[in-house]
Amino acid sequence: MPRARLLLIGCYVLMGLMTSGWLARIPAVRDQLHLSTATLGALLLVGSVGALLTVMASGVLVQRIGSRRSLVLSTGVLGAGYALMGIGPGAGSAAVLAVGIFLNGVGVSLANMVFNLESARIERAMGRTVIPHFHAGFSVGAVAGSAAGALASRLGISVTAQLTAVAAVAVVWRLASVRGVVLDPAAEELAAALRPVPGTSGGRLRCVLSAWTERRTVLIGVVVLAASLSEGSANTWLSLAVVDGFRRPESMGGVVLGLFVAAMTVVRLLGTRLIDRFGRVAVLRTSGLVSLVGLLTFGLAPSLPLACVGVVAWGFGAALAVPIGIAAASDDPRRAAARVALVSTFASGASIAAPPLLGLAAETMGARHMLLLVVVAMVASVSVSRHVARLRAPGPAAVPTARPAPTVELLTAVEPSVTGLPTAAAAVPEPAGSR
Repeated sequence: MPRARLLLIGCYVLMGLMTSGWLARIPAVRDQLHLSTATLGALLLVGSVGALLTVMASGVLVQRIGSRRSLVLSTGVLGAGYALMGIGPGAGSAAVLAVGIFLNGVGVSLANMVFNLESARIERAMGRTVIPHFHAGFSVGAVAGSAAGALASRLGISVTAQLTAVAAVAVVWRLASVRGVVLDPAAEELAAALRPVPGTSGGRLRCVLSAWTERRTVLIGVVVLAASLSEGSANTWLSLAVVDGFRRPESMGGVVLGLFVAAMTVVRLLGTRLIDRFGRVAVLRTSGLVSLVGLLTFGLAPSLPLACVGVVAWGFGAALAVPIGIAAASDDPRRAAARVALVSTFASGASIAAPPLLGLAAETMGARHMLLLVVVAMVASVSVSRHVARLRAPGPAAVPTARPAPTVELLTAVEPSVTGLPTAAAAVPEPAGSR
C-alpha cells in the first residue's frame, strides 16, 4: 500500500510538471506561430473541450475496461498529444498544435479520472485521509514545471525539444507505474461490486447517467465546481489583478501567485490530520470561510501587503475542497466511477466557462474586483457542505469482513435521499475524529 501511494504521488507530480512546463512556454509558442491573443485563446479552449468530452464518457469507459487499461490508454494519448504540442510550433503548424492540445486534454482528463478513483481506493485501504497528499504532489510538480520551462527558455532550448523529451519521459514513467498504482480489488470491494446497485439496472451507461439524479452527488459537484472556480480564477487572473490593481511589475504578480500556490501546497501536505480529527464537513466549512475572508481581503485591501495576507488565506482555504469532494464521491466503491465522473464534469465545466466569463467582467470591474464574484460560488459551497459527510452502512446490512480493523468501507445501498428508493444504508452525520 505505501508503494502504491508513493507511485501515485509521483504520477501527480509528473502531471503538474507537464502542465506547468507547457504553460511556461506559451509565449514562445505564440511568437513562433505569430498568433493573436484571440487565436491563442481559441486554441487553448480546444484542450478544455477535449477534456470535457472525455470526462463525460470516462465513467463508462473505466467501468468497461478497468482502471489499468484506462491508464495505459490515457498514457498513449497524452504522450502523443504532448509531443504534437511541441512539434506544431517547430513545424509552423497551428493545426498540428491544435490536435496536440486536444489529445492532451483527452489524455489528462482520462488519467485524472483513474487517479481520483485510485487515490480514493488507497485512502479506503489505508484507513486514514491521504487524498490531499496527491493533490499536493501536483502542486509541487507545477512549481517544478514552471521552473523547468523558464530554465529551458533561458538556455535557448526549443519548445519542440523540451516537449518531445518530456513526452518520452512521461510515457516511460507512467507505464512503469501502472501495475503498482492500480490496486487489485480487495475481496470486500469485489463482493460489493457483484451486488446490483438499486436503480441502476440496464447497463453501465444507465449506471453512470443515474448519478445525475442523485441529489447528494450533484451537490458534491457544486462543492468541486466552486473549488475549481476559486483555484482556476487565481491561477488565471491573480497575477494580472496584482499588476493592474496595485500598479506593480509583472514579476510581483508572479510572486503573489507563488504565495497562493505555496499556501495550497502546505495545507494539502498537512491538512490530512485536520480531516481525520474533525471530519470532512467541519474542515470544508472552515475552509470555505477562510477562503471567503481571504478573497474579500485581497479584493478590498487598500495596500499590497494586506492583499498578500488575503491571498495566503485564500490559498489555505482553497486547498482541501477538491480532495474532500473526490473522497465523498468515492464512498461507495460500486458507484465511484459514475460519481467521480459527474463531479469531474462540474470541475471541467468551471475551468472552461470561468476564464472567459470573468474576463468579460474584468473589462468593467477591473481584474481585482472581478475576482470578488467568486465569493458567490464559495457561499454556495459552504451552504451544501454537509453533503460531503461519509456514507455509512450501519448494522447487519454492512458487508462482513475477515479483519477486525476495516480497511475498505462498503455500502450495501445508496442513501435514500439520493434515489428515493428504500435502502439499508444512509448518510449519517460525521462525528469528530472521522474522515
